[in-house]
Amino acid sequence: MARVRSVLPARADYAVMARNPRRDLLAGLTVAIVALPLALGFGVSSGLGAQAGLATAVVAGALAALFGGSNLQVSGPTGAMTVVLVPIVARYGPGGVLTVGLMAGVLLIALALLRAGQYMRYVPAPVVEGFTLGIACVIGLQQIPNALGVEKPDGEKVLLVAWRALVEFTAVPNWTAVGLSVGVAAVMLAGARWKPTVPFSIVAVIAATAVTQLFRLDAAAPIGDLPPGLPAPSLAFLDASAWGSLLAPAVAVAALAALESLLSATVADGMTVGQRHDPDRELFGQGIANLAAPLFGGVPATAAIARTAVNVRTGATSRLAALTHAAVLAVIVFAAAPLVSKIPLAALAGVLLATAIRMVEVGSLRAMAKATRSDAAVLVLTAAATLLLDLVYAVIIGLVVAGALALKAVASQARMEQVDFRPDLPGEHSDEEHALLAEHIVAYRIDGPLFFAGAHRFLLELSEVADVKVVILRMARVTTLDATGALVLKDAVEKLNRRGIAVMTSGIRPGQRQALDAVGALELLRLEGREYATTPEAIAGARKHLEQAGLLPRPHHRPHRIRKAAP
Repeated sequence: MARVRSVLPARADYAVMARNPRRDLLAGLTVAIVALPLALGFGVSSGLGAQAGLATAVVAGALAALFGGSNLQVSGPTGAMTVVLVPIVARYGPGGVLTVGLMAGVLLIALALLRAGQYMRYVPAPVVEGFTLGIACVIGLQQIPNALGVEKPDGEKVLLVAWRALVEFTAVPNWTAVGLSVGVAAVMLAGARWKPTVPFSIVAVIAATAVTQLFRLDAAAPIGDLPPGLPAPSLAFLDASAWGSLLAPAVAVAALAALESLLSATVADGMTVGQRHDPDRELFGQGIANLAAPLFGGVPATAAIARTAVNVRTGATSRLAALTHAAVLAVIVFAAAPLVSKIPLAALAGVLLATAIRMVEVGSLRAMAKATRSDAAVLVLTAAATLLLDLVYAVIIGLVVAGALALKAVASQARMEQVDFRPDLPGEHSDEEHALLAEHIVAYRIDGPLFFAGAHRFLLELSEVADVKVVILRMARVTTLDATGALVLKDAVEKLNRRGIAVMTSGIRPGQRQALDAVGALELLRLEGREYATTPEAIAGARKHLEQAGLLPRPHHRPHRIRKAAP
């Protein structure tokens, strides 16, 4: 119950909505104007139609604002989610998409209760940038059929669908659709450079719609019938027999919703001062939103980075802005559905083409590519996997490769170097004794992590030791020691012992003893009494060992002279 209460909204979350309502209402109105063509476009691209996009923006947008963990987040249908939904629609139909949305909502709530939101911080920046670049490419390719004014060809692979659409266009060109899509995209891109605060997307869409109506451009196909209002909530689409086969798509949708929502919330925090989101509450809010949206015919939703950025830039300070955005879209759904239904599909394709282009941050990509070769490789690989495979697989591949390269970099920091142990000798040794000890003892200092990624290199170096009788391992600077490192150490000690070389250690930390003890390495050292707290003690033990072997003279005490009494 404590965990449930931790993800539920508190009174303080809504108290801030009364502080500056005018700014929030204006910001919400602006975001709604920006979100309208995006919601329509993503609904059409998903395969469920414009009404599904609007229903998602209204229902999911309102619930995610109420229950989410960010005061500034704006949720609804997004391009990344559309990329995942297209193959689900092709394989399972609209009912499958709605079922997947419900299942993803349950999974997101479970992630919130398990406090999984904190792990978002471990996603490397090159994975995020590559993921975003890949999504932008997929969104752009998805718009090719509508931008060219041809029927969307069958298929799940976006590259293949775009190619087939291009072939159909070359057979029967539709320059009206091309002109509308290119014109809308150009207006949006130029307007964003001129006045970023003005929602040029809605201006361009209204202009394109007016042109098609005035000049009766039949070649520009409209959205089509858009019934006013939202459909009554229903569970008629559920098919219990398909739940097993839909589990994998639901996991993919939930993973994407979690990833994109937490990324968006992080971006919002970075654009403001004093705003910090709660990642677990954000997952909970997205879970509630995805539970409800399918009941009204909506597609799975997630937070939208572009709309959230507009919300912040226009002065939003609380959840009231996102709620206003949902309310304005609801009014449009109920009052202006006939007008919205006349918007050309080519115009919406232009909106999404411009959106895809603006998603690509050239400066960030250039910085990642110049940082290190590993970062560049992870970015390119993640982007390519996003375009060619699957979004969730792309993130997994990016994380695995980034993790492997990071382990390699960390393992390369581990060093074992021979050190001069003579400064640690007590002062009573003579120069002759120093020379004798140096002939028979070698000391190594191990720096950095000793774990599975680099431990075997350490064993190879240590096994090459020759022509000595004692090896002292100074381990005070070992930062990490796992089971593999402990096993390698034990193996090295046993190999040296078989060659007649005694191994002594100094400075083993308390945190390393558990791994050494578990594999029997600590017991091996203790049997011979060769584990010491400090290096001088280890040197004294080595000297004693050499004395017992007859390689060093035993210390002798000068006899006390007895003064004779005078006769």
